[in-house]
Amino acid sequence: MRRSLGKMSKRSRALGQAARKLTIPGLISSFKVGQTVAIDSQSKYSGMPHPRYRGKTGTIVETRGKAYVVRIQDMNMTKKLIIPPVHLKLVEQKSS
Repeated sequence: MRRSLGKMSKRSRALGQAARKLTIPGLISSFKVGQTVAIDSQSKYSGMPHPRYRGKTGTIVETRGKAYVVRIQDMNMTKKLIIPPVHLKLVEQKSS
């Protein structure tokens, strides 16, 4: 039988193990509509976004339950991803 080559096999498994350490404020973090966030997947928690979106930044469009809808630009397409707050990190805006 041929072995599985899913998204958590080989190199992509290492992406989840090098994740940042979570604290209680990180688990209960909340964001507002319009804030800019970076996608940083945590392999310990379910609802993980696809590894191709790791490190992408986007803006929060709306909330759905406890998750957030994040609009990102992927090449020439605009996509909306539904991501739990555990996998999001706030990006500081530069003031000019």
